Amino acid sequence: MSQIMDTLSNLIHQTAFFNLTWGNYLMIVVACVFLYLAIKKGYEPLLLVPIAFGMLLVNIYPDIMATPESTSNGVGGLLHYFYILDEWSILPSLIFMGVGAMTDFGPLIANPKSFLLGAAAQLGIYSAYFFAILLGFNGKAAAAISIIGGADGPTSIFLAGKLGQTALMGPIAVAAYSYMSLVPIIQPPIMKLLTTEKERKIKMEQLRPVSKLEKILFPIVITIVVCLILPTTAPLVGMLMLGNLFRECGVVKQLTETASNALMYIVVILLGTSVGASTSAENFIKLDTLKIVALGLIAFAIGTAGGVLFGKIMCKVTGGKINPLIGSAGVSAVPMAARVSQKVGAEADPTNFLLMHAMGPNVAGVIGTAVAAGTFMAIFGV
Repeated sequence: MSQIMDTLSNLIHQTAFFNLTWGNYLMIVVACVFLYLAIKKGYEPLLLVPIAFGMLLVNIYPDIMATPESTSNGVGGLLHYFYILDEWSILPSLIFMGVGAMTDFGPLIANPKSFLLGAAAQLGIYSAYFFAILLGFNGKAAAAISIIGGADGPTSIFLAGKLGQTALMGPIAVAAYSYMSLVPIIQPPIMKLLTTEKERKIKMEQLRPVSKLEKILFPIVITIVVCLILPTTAPLVGMLMLGNLFRECGVVKQLTETASNALMYIVVILLGTSVGASTSAENFIKLDTLKIVALGLIAFAIGTAGGVLFGKIMCKVTGGKINPLIGSAGVSAVPMAARVSQKVGAEADPTNFLLMHAMGPNVAGVIGTAVAAGTFMAIFGV
């Protein structure tokens, strides 16, 4: 009888209830909130569902992220091996290739002025860098945190890994992906505050047709120019342009389909669950995490405002030919930010179609954020 009781006691004490802290329960609640936002509200479910589930798993069973050195048999937890691919910058680079294969760069080629709007929206990144230093972060940590302002999760993970800020990678990645998901909530109030109804109603001229040759040459030329100036951007810009070249050259249909579908979704699963699993209570519930979340929001808001304000300047210079709303798409959350520009414009005038115009700054923002990451890497000699 005593043996049975001992067995039952051992089984009971092996349940998670005896090992979880209040922090773990808090993170489980946060994970459930993320799942609700993803499933019920439709906020970037492809990202939030795996991130939230990884968060759920690690706070119920922390050993799923155990390193080989910390286990008795020398075998690490499942998601630890996924996370190594984040630290090595493999998954973020593959995500960029998939984004390139899925995205039409035509609007940017047709309207090169979009590069200026994409550049203006990077104001949030550089502002957040100095704010982070003021809050006590060292230079490398401040640089890794500031990339959140580009609303670009893969670049945030990439730079944090390259700068050796793996301890902050979880909060940085979760903040970046959260703000990407909340673009439809955060951006519209800022856009409406900084523009007049008359400006929001501006209809832009139809973009010129872009030839096949232009679309083929664009990724090649951008790779050569950008990577010669900033070689550190090659993993991100190079993979982005390679994916786009697959799409536009027309002779590697199988590679395009693989990069934009099967491979892309596999990488999203691995990256999302591993990022979520980096948010164990002991690593996530810290004062620095609150600072990172606040800095990310400030950076994102400033980036949105920078794009819109520069759009207003371009509107004046061109005699009212550019709708300032498309500047907000420069934060690089593809294609969500462009859709928000379209939505806010359509609220002012249902016949106004800004989506394709906004895709120009949106693509420019992706490139701009990668360039910002490369610039920080060059500054710190990485």
